[in-house]
Amino acid sequence: MGNSNASHTVDEVREVTLADGSEVNSATIDSDAEFLEGAKSALLSDTNVEYDSTPVIWDVCLAPAEQYWTSERDKAVKLRLASSWPGSEPPLTVYQMFQNTVDKFGDFPALKSKKDRAWVTLTYKEYQQECRAAAKGFLKLGLERFHGVGILGFNSPEWYIANIGCILAGGLATGIYTTNSPEACQYVAQNCEANVVVVENNKQLVKILQVKDHLPHLKAIVQYKGELESKIPHVYTWPEFMKLGAEVSDAQLDAMINSQKPNECCTLIYTSGTTGNPKGVMLSHDNITWLSYATGCTLNLNMGRESLISYLPLSHIAAQVNDIWVAMRFAGTTFFAEPDALKGSLANTLRDVRPTTFLGVPRVWEKMQEAMITIGAKSSIIKKKIAEWAKGIGREASYNEMNGDPSVPWGFMLANNLVLQRVRAGLGLDRCKLCFTGAAPITKDTLEYFMSLNIPVYELYGMSECTGPHTLSWQNNFRITSCGQVILGCKTKLDKPDTDGNTEVCIWGRHVFMGYLNMPERTKEALNEEGWLHSGDLGKHDKDGYLFITGRIKELIITAGGENIPPVPIEDTVKEELPIISNAMLVGDKKKFLSMLLTLKCNINENSEPTDELTSLVVEFCKQHGVTASKVSEIINNKEPAIYKAIQEGLDRVNAKATSNAQRIQKWSVLSRDFSISGGELGPTMKLKRPVVTKMYKEEIEQFYGE
Repeated sequence: MGNSNASHTVDEVREVTLADGSEVNSATIDSDAEFLEGAKSALLSDTNVEYDSTPVIWDVCLAPAEQYWTSERDKAVKLRLASSWPGSEPPLTVYQMFQNTVDKFGDFPALKSKKDRAWVTLTYKEYQQECRAAAKGFLKLGLERFHGVGILGFNSPEWYIANIGCILAGGLATGIYTTNSPEACQYVAQNCEANVVVVENNKQLVKILQVKDHLPHLKAIVQYKGELESKIPHVYTWPEFMKLGAEVSDAQLDAMINSQKPNECCTLIYTSGTTGNPKGVMLSHDNITWLSYATGCTLNLNMGRESLISYLPLSHIAAQVNDIWVAMRFAGTTFFAEPDALKGSLANTLRDVRPTTFLGVPRVWEKMQEAMITIGAKSSIIKKKIAEWAKGIGREASYNEMNGDPSVPWGFMLANNLVLQRVRAGLGLDRCKLCFTGAAPITKDTLEYFMSLNIPVYELYGMSECTGPHTLSWQNNFRITSCGQVILGCKTKLDKPDTDGNTEVCIWGRHVFMGYLNMPERTKEALNEEGWLHSGDLGKHDKDGYLFITGRIKELIITAGGENIPPVPIEDTVKEELPIISNAMLVGDKKKFLSMLLTLKCNINENSEPTDELTSLVVEFCKQHGVTASKVSEIINNKEPAIYKAIQEGLDRVNAKATSNAQRIQKWSVLSRDFSISGGELGPTMKLKRPVVTKMYKEEIEQFYGE
């Protein structure tokens, strides 16, 4: 099974080049108790489970490397190894991490997906067997070393198996966003020199067929859902693909697996490309395996006991690390949501699965909040009063936890039993000990709403270039609106402030990426000579070391008067003051004053596109102001006086909190449609694409300034 190196113990670990250029050999390891302890816990994390068998420690064997970065697919890099735990753990390949889990938890459920309304399970042993079969299939199709396998489809066992199978076969696993146009798919597939593209269905297959003649390295396409609508040369169904590698021997596959080194590239994550073509973020085996270990240890995850739901785009680093890699490292069980999860079915899956951890981008939490508020608005006066009382106590209890106060407010048990516990069960979050949000800013209002239900939503911070998370929040270790504390074994440096007090967040650790594929200049811009990653984000620490992100350097608005203004805090305040606002974007770069583009909350159709219909929350808001509108157009076309007055009053309250006149919003406009992924204004994780919005609504912006 490719684990011929598995018999070595810690004192047999081979030489490892450290970040400072020194070396650790077997003699120094023997005398370093911290390293030994760290190595054991790194590979076993056995604080929660007792093992009967002898610990498995892998050989540490790295490919030669001279520097921390590269932009070439087949080059290795130096690792940022520490001299003692944490950060000194022996590097592993993806397969070695996988094998360790299979050895200890082979019969545990790994993947669960719905078939005919029943959950179908793959154990970790079966999961690995499927990945090996897929790897053989890729080798049979002619996958070349360090060439890409593009994966284009919704989350499923096949997505995971194709992803890992590609890595085992020596390729570069490359997720492609399902919302990509054929041209965008072509760019990614061409950039990673994809030999194979795996697609979900005919809709995605058609995209690749449209551009296949422009993909010189493409040898085959595999469709993993449904039958092919017509027979096309070099296009295979999933069952056909999984049988292809029958002639490839275990020895041939094992030779490929054993040739892989932890400091070589195995995965590409493509950035969303808000300011041009996406960049291919090169991640090494060690980036993935070490970060998965460090994240789980920081959060104190339990081996073999965690469960989660996979529904966010796996092309994005947050979902991939959370759903695939951390789950694998800690033998968690992944349940796959339905493809229409974000259109409403996620709520049903949550209640069915009752996960122990749950990751949602801010818009997911906002939609939950809106749904709960809508339901609450229909309750009787007595129920409303009881709910408000209970939520007030829940909020106080959550703040006590945040502030390290173990006491609970008077009446908490009654409030919990009467209201809060039932609400958590209704949401499917009654067993969830870790509710996360990331990938974009979230408002304080939404965080406090869930705190009132005694569901603290923990913020995390990171980026593709540091393999996902860099700071985390968790139980008894969080501050509202903070992104938490740095992961064990990583370091944060706040670069010296500029004249306006803006400070860039810089990142160090074994999770820092290798470089951008084929982009040496962009790689040098991201990594300084010492190997620190410059995030481009502005931040600050409080006295306890919690990180607060205050903006992004490229998003800073510099007024004509020279004042630097981060837009996100102002936009968040607007959404808190005006719950009917879906998106708010501040504009005014190089202008004499600030203005704002606003959109109203509306329903979406089956294609996840915004409609003209207002959400029930906005309809109720209109009724409270004597307006019977049910459509966005009714408000926009009539410039409904009562609603426009309410918006202006909300903005007046925002302006009253401004720290200077330059930060006041002078003009605003409500747009006729909400922002969306399909419309191009939002990225796959609902992050605002400011350059795109600025270009799309150039006319509206120019009207603010009489241009």
